[in-house]
Amino acid sequence: MRRSLTGIKPSGQIHVGNYLGSVRPALELQRSFDAFSFIADYHALTQVEDAAVLRDRTHEVAATFLALGLDPERNVLYRQSAVPEVHELAWVLSCVIPVGMLDRGHAVKAARDGGREINAGTLFYPVLMAADILLYDANVVPVGKDQKQHVEMARDMAIKVNHRAEGTLVVPEVVIQEDVATVPGLDGRKMSKSYDNVIPLWAAPKELRKLVMRIKTDSRGVEDVKDPDTCPVFQLYRAFAEPDQVADLRARYLAPGLGYGHAKQALFEAMEATLAAPRERYTFWREHPADLEDVLSTGAARARAIATPTLHRVRRAFGLEAWTATLG
Repeated sequence: MRRSLTGIKPSGQIHVGNYLGSVRPALELQRSFDAFSFIADYHALTQVEDAAVLRDRTHEVAATFLALGLDPERNVLYRQSAVPEVHELAWVLSCVIPVGMLDRGHAVKAARDGGREINAGTLFYPVLMAADILLYDANVVPVGKDQKQHVEMARDMAIKVNHRAEGTLVVPEVVIQEDVATVPGLDGRKMSKSYDNVIPLWAAPKELRKLVMRIKTDSRGVEDVKDPDTCPVFQLYRAFAEPDQVADLRARYLAPGLGYGHAKQALFEAMEATLAAPRERYTFWREHPADLEDVLSTGAARARAIATPTLHRVRRAFGLEAWTATLG
């Protein structure tokens, strides 16, 4: 069976953009793929300095996956840091990629745009991400549109390695859901923690409604015809509502009588209908951290069972000494 892989960095509160652009597509793939989902805690070290915060956010991501329907029997859920083989592969990959490619990477650009310090980990981000993907022989990688570049870089690295020894690494494919490729935030820009414009996925109903009502719209009044395709409220509604509901609201946009307040209320109701039951499951998992750790530990053992033979193939391709890893 072909394998899919998804990772989420626990660098901040999980938001609606994470859900629509990464988590939901990953969970849909578990129906027909051998699915791997990991918490990218090594990646988070470029931004998170407090150890207790990182541990808490790691549990938040794990609880989010499980609350939204991840099946631990069919979808391997694990911490990135529980598979140390990823670092050796990252070093090998760093020896086949030019520095200029890293400097043009999305992670570096995002750090510059956000006024953050560009540390060596930020520069190295695409190499570690490539190792995350290639270590598990992933065939498909669902990502947001902004991460497409990093998967393409992973493909380039895999091809370079395979030039040394054909068949060493699987060359992955990018999977992007075009209808949620760029999820709008409160200010109309891409929803991102860097822009401080996010809607937290697990916000309580009162807070969720308050945030939805803050979404920026244009100045058109109730009697003005509106363009649903350029409205961030409608873009989000389309991702949560049923097809017949979407068609109905689109028709209301194209006729007089709809105010943006009405559209925002419809969006809140659609989001609440989708998230109410998962919110309860999320609360359960957060209140049972030992059970979370059991799921993550089991997943790590399964992940290492795949990672070890991959690294053996890479070692042979580069003339490195073979070794036998002890899983655990």
